[in-house]
Amino acid sequence: MTRDGNTGGLTMGVEEEFLLADPATARAVPGARAVLRRAHHEASAADGSGYKAEFLSSQVESATGVCTSLEEVRRELAEDRARLVDAAREEGLLLLSSGAAVLSDGRPPVAEGERFRRISELFADIVDDYQVCGCHIHVGVPDRETAVAVVNRVRRWLPTLLALSVNSPFCEGRDRGYASWRMMEQLRFPAAGMPPRFPDAAFHDAEVERLVSYGALIDDRMSFWLMRPSPWLPTVEFRVADAAATVDDAVLQAALGRALVRRALAELEAGVPEPELDERAARAAVWAAARYGLRGHGVDPVTRARVPAGELLDSLLRHVAPALEETGDTEAVRGLLEVVREDGTGAERQRRAWARGGPRAVVELLAAQTDAREHKRA
Repeated sequence: MTRDGNTGGLTMGVEEEFLLADPATARAVPGARAVLRRAHHEASAADGSGYKAEFLSSQVESATGVCTSLEEVRRELAEDRARLVDAAREEGLLLLSSGAAVLSDGRPPVAEGERFRRISELFADIVDDYQVCGCHIHVGVPDRETAVAVVNRVRRWLPTLLALSVNSPFCEGRDRGYASWRMMEQLRFPAAGMPPRFPDAAFHDAEVERLVSYGALIDDRMSFWLMRPSPWLPTVEFRVADAAATVDDAVLQAALGRALVRRALAELEAGVPEPELDERAARAAVWAAARYGLRGHGVDPVTRARVPAGELLDSLLRHVAPALEETGDTEAVRGLLEVVREDGTGAERQRRAWARGGPRAVVELLAAQTDAREHKRA
């Protein structure tokens, strides 16, 4: 996932995590092993594309291959979701793209594998019912030094990407009062939340190694920072978004992620000074985004000002406008954002469904949105 010489853009890849639910009870249930067996497309060792288990047996994950255009991202996401939806249906289950389990049938077993067993032992009760899912965006960069420099420059915008992606207001049958309860669950871990500023790749890698040596992480793939240099691909990895309710929501995150990286690379080349973040304001910005999504106030971690979340989104769009123009994605992003502004974020849609019919209505909405063949948006 590096530069693409044909489009002048940067390559992208998307990882999506899903929950499995019983249609009779609307509860998240184990079933990953059987669903993955039916999907017949194990993850590739080369780029991770395909399907694989996630931490709990009520979760599955898919990953696209390396994509060079938003159209390619959309097609692969739709195809991956369709195959998993069909595999789940054959097992009598629903596939749900939600940041957290609306209802759960107890504590699902940990998925098979030595790494998952070690995670369960290390983090104990924090992960016993850790049924949260994200949408991770990979964008290609030339090398790890560049990756670290890009993350430093993009950090300012991560809370706004979270506010745009919120899709987990409910967990265990309750409205938790947050648009992204998933984020609040993740903030309990070491190496979570806003990534620190690192002066170079060696410093970054040494810090991760120290966290592993402390026993706070099991390995260098374990960090929960909202963005990081990928530990195994030539990419930067956005880990900020809740599981995307629809294919469109995932495509929007990919488009904005690539544009932010492209803008950061241009600033590096031009010698533009890096923005200085106030770390306390940055933590407050992540919290505000998780609490309110786009319908409340946010925090600008550079100016340290309380700002309406919608204005922060407008600022992000102005920032990436040149990059979107260069890759021909301006109109696509405008259209996707118009839908979010009209229909609301995933969290808002979930809450409207709850008001109509409680948790079952939310799960039915999530199932319909997850399958691109059934969910059509004007």
